[in-house]
Amino acid sequence: MEESGFATQERAIGRLAEVYNARKQTGPQGRTKAERISAYGAMRFSEYAAEWKAGQRDLGPASVRHLDSLLEHHMLPLLGSRRMNTFDHKVVDSFIRSMERAGVGLATQANAFDKVKAILLDAHRLGLFDDHPLAGVKPPQYDPKRAVIPSPQQLRQIREAGDDRFRLITDLMSGCGMRNGEAAAVNLRNVVADDVYRITEQVNQTTGTYARLKHRKTGEYRDVPLPAHVKQTIERYADTHGTTDGYLLRHPQDQSRPFPHYYLNNQWQRIKKAGDADIPEGMVIYSLRHFFASNCLTHNIPITDVAEWMGHKNIDVTFKTYRHLMPGTISTAATILNYQLIA
Repeated sequence: MEESGFATQERAIGRLAEVYNARKQTGPQGRTKAERISAYGAMRFSEYAAEWKAGQRDLGPASVRHLDSLLEHHMLPLLGSRRMNTFDHKVVDSFIRSMERAGVGLATQANAFDKVKAILLDAHRLGLFDDHPLAGVKPPQYDPKRAVIPSPQQLRQIREAGDDRFRLITDLMSGCGMRNGEAAAVNLRNVVADDVYRITEQVNQTTGTYARLKHRKTGEYRDVPLPAHVKQTIERYADTHGTTDGYLLRHPQDQSRPFPHYYLNNQWQRIKKAGDADIPEGMVIYSLRHFFASNCLTHNIPITDVAEWMGHKNIDVTFKTYRHLMPGTISTAATILNYQLIA
């Protein structure tokens, strides 16, 4: 009476036995688990995903938009009507194969799988599954292309081809490792030391407003190295163009609004089209930030520090993207370790 939609009587009886055994558990903890199984087990994936999404209060507007897109186009069409207590590794594997057959890109497959994984693990913690629902599942094998990083000469050409605003953002991204939106929110007050800049906010591309940092809660920040060259660029821009509440960059047509992301993109395209700088195929604005990582790692700065300065949520992201930039090989390591052994 409480649940329906079972394909056969055998499955219905099996489910009834499962609920009965759960309710037989003694003590408040057992009864609580039985109640959870009863409440959530019969819930459709679409309903459970909606509740799970409501609890993801740390997601920014862009992340919410991305999640909504994955749900609408990939997850709900294939899994939306399925009851939560019917998930196992075979269901998840079938979901991945369905995306493969539909020609879904590997990056999107990986993102959709990660969201399904997060939702099912949340259900697993509630006690809906005795066995791990993802045990033995091989995730989509997404291997991002190697980042195209400008050389020092190419970087000089790029920064000189744009106006003062473009040059300022170029120096902040390549010299401090800022994201586009973080550079657009540059503030003179955030120069907290001669060699330290404190990143406290970004211009959100979706809303066009100042917002908290990616992977950070409101009020959290990152302190990053501030090379003397970049500090001079900041000070020179402030002296030439002035500031508004400490902000160096504002909307070109309305100084009361933050700097728009499209301005940077438009100027990049103009520079690329005009051939004013050597911009090879595959190089994008984000490559300026890749230059920062490359500059750090090729000068033996620890990857843990680089990951923190770049604001990566997980050091695996830094390692996968920039592993090829890290100096040293097994042979080099063997030589260095041997020196201390015989010294």
